Amino acid sequence: MTGLNRFAGRGVLVTGAARGIGAAVARRLAEEGGRVLVTDRDLPAATQTAAILREQGLAVEAFACDVADRASVEAAVARAVDAFGTLDVLVNCAAHCTPDLPLFEDQPDDGWALDLDITLTGVHRCCRAALPHLAASGRGAIVNIGSVNAEADFGNHAYSAAKAGLVSLTRTLAGHAAARGVRVNLVEPGTVRTSAWEGREDELDALQPLYPLGRVGEPEDVAAAVAFLASRDAAWITGTALRVDGGLTAVHSGFHAALRPHREARHASESR
Repeated sequence: MTGLNRFAGRGVLVTGAARGIGAAVARRLAEEGGRVLVTDRDLPAATQTAAILREQGLAVEAFACDVADRASVEAAVARAVDAFGTLDVLVNCAAHCTPDLPLFEDQPDDGWALDLDITLTGVHRCCRAALPHLAASGRGAIVNIGSVNAEADFGNHAYSAAKAGLVSLTRTLAGHAAARGVRVNLVEPGTVRTSAWEGREDELDALQPLYPLGRVGEPEDVAAAVAFLASRDAAWITGTALRVDGGLTAVHSGFHAALRPHREARHASESR
């Protein structure tokens, strides 16, 4: 528990919240007093996550939501408003990532379309449905989960393009929603240890030296940033993209590692 109570009395909807970052966000906002609707297209998993949180005394319930379906999104928003009497915070975590094929030209249309539909257009659907209620609350906030893939080439072409589009959507929606009292921000995580990496722990170990802070991220790292941006502590912040990436995009560790032995040899030679 954090000891903070920044979301007391607030209704929260989190998409893609059955596991990983979404589940950590739901936990964090509930721990800070929020009443949270855990939504996911995998309802059994969302129900299990909600049950675990309720056992800890948190105000959480589960609801099915497929962000690729407008009616499903609108039903989830309506459920949050009905259950909590208000919708104050929307956190868009749901995304889809189609693995790249060896050659770009072999990538099929359906994988590209699916990544954009869920990762980008899905956020559009959720914001469109939630915005009137967020505006009515007088303290509305939207936090989108982006990715460092929007800023540099880390693979996954379609997913990366969708996340880059999400940065733009965050900015333009922030401009539109500001007059209605709703703030819109985005968090850009680097590599985060989630179930997507199960069975690939060796890859996570290989990535850790690339992070200046010496480790990959945990879902709780991202959840803490989301809680800040969704809270009144960020009352004068909107339209921003906050990188939560252990310094990955600020420091080129590989560049420094490649030069280090040469610099050390030169220094040793000059010191003789």
